[in-house]
Amino acid sequence: MQGNQVLPGKTTSGSRGRSLLAKISDSDVAYSWWHSPVVVIATAVLLVLVLACLFAPLIAPYDPFDPASLQLMDGFSPPMTTSSFSGNHYLLGTDAQGRDILSTILHGGRVSLFVGASATLFAVALGVGMGLLAGYRGGFADAVVMRIVDVQLSFPAILIALLVFGVARSVIPPSLQESAAIWVLIFAIGLSNWAQFARTVRGATMVESHKDYVAAARIAGKGPVKILATHILPNVMGPVLVIATISLALAVIEESTLSFLGVGVPPTQPSLGTLIRIGQQFLFSGEWWILFFPALTLVLLALSVNLLGDWLRDAINPRLR
Repeated sequence: MQGNQVLPGKTTSGSRGRSLLAKISDSDVAYSWWHSPVVVIATAVLLVLVLACLFAPLIAPYDPFDPASLQLMDGFSPPMTTSSFSGNHYLLGTDAQGRDILSTILHGGRVSLFVGASATLFAVALGVGMGLLAGYRGGFADAVVMRIVDVQLSFPAILIALLVFGVARSVIPPSLQESAAIWVLIFAIGLSNWAQFARTVRGATMVESHKDYVAAARIAGKGPVKILATHILPNVMGPVLVIATISLALAVIEESTLSFLGVGVPPTQPSLGTLIRIGQQFLFSGEWWILFFPALTLVLLALSVNLLGDWLRDAINPRLR
């Protein structure tokens, strides 16, 4: 038998990969994506922004956080200008300290994306877990979880994040506050956004738990944890994915809002919100680019994620088209 011969009934990893790609390309979701020009453009914009921020240390023209490389005489340089003092070319101009706006946006967007994605993952994990518990167990557990959800949804998420952030900062020793600021921010934003996941998963779990396949799993002797993990959870993740996509944009905006208010990331690790807060100080003095380009980046990021979330909702549930 030849070494490269494939036995009957056996498939190679390459054929499995090709079959998987063929299934994806022939799916209704892929068809919907290809025939939605706005969604294609939003995907391209989001990929460009995410990749540019992830590889900011490699593609940023300058290091905006290296004091030794800053040229104070280049401060307030307009976009598309070359400094007569240092000879540096600034595509989007510079701020008051001579920092390249493009470089600060790339590094600041990296922080905003990390905080937003981490907070969304935390909110998904907490909300899905609490929703599964409330929907499957019912009774007292359901009543407690849902009352907490009702109370939290009665307040704006930004106020809850401010409260959690303030309480956490008061508990952490002053010497550790700056180093732990990002993690406290992730915890605060995630804790302010988990309720919508819990409510959605709870309702879906209550529906799924009364179906025949769950009853069959109980008769087969499977425990509640295994039933939730292997049977119910995969069937409730569709709505969760849609909410998570939209929540990512909301988390990035929430982080930018907190940083704009001065209670977000420390000044040594500025995000898009910090850059916008700095830029608004010079808006009426003529240096519009310091505010405009970070704000434009935040708008493009949030808008592209929201458009993808809306499309994903319609693609998963064709009845909404």
